[in-house]
Amino acid sequence: MADTFLPELIDAQRRLHQANAEYKALPWSVEPLQGWSGEEHPHTGVVTGGRSDSPGYTDEQKVEEALLWALVRELSIEVSTHPYWATLDGEARVKARMALKHHLVPAAVESAP
Repeated sequence: MADTFLPELIDAQRRLHQANAEYKALPWSVEPLQGWSGEEHPHTGVVTGGRSDSPGYTDEQKVEEALLWALVRELSIEVSTHPYWATLDGEARVKARMALKHHLVPAAVESAP
């Protein structure tokens, strides 16, 4: 199915993944804030949740965040409203959307919590 996607749709999805990754790489809080510890699962010992301290955003990061968030919104709209989706119906459209989302995602990103 991945080979049936139009190149411009694949490119838009690739750019969306990249913009999302850059956005998520920013500190989690605009203002400096203390983090918190996660919770350890009683049976597996796996720690989930929690965050490290956030240094807050620099002035440059504040500008970057606004630009990246606008780009994420723009690309999300571009991908989700692409005319290709009108060529598919029902379950085929849903499966194709999921295939496109996962087609370009590196394994490390796909398995992230």
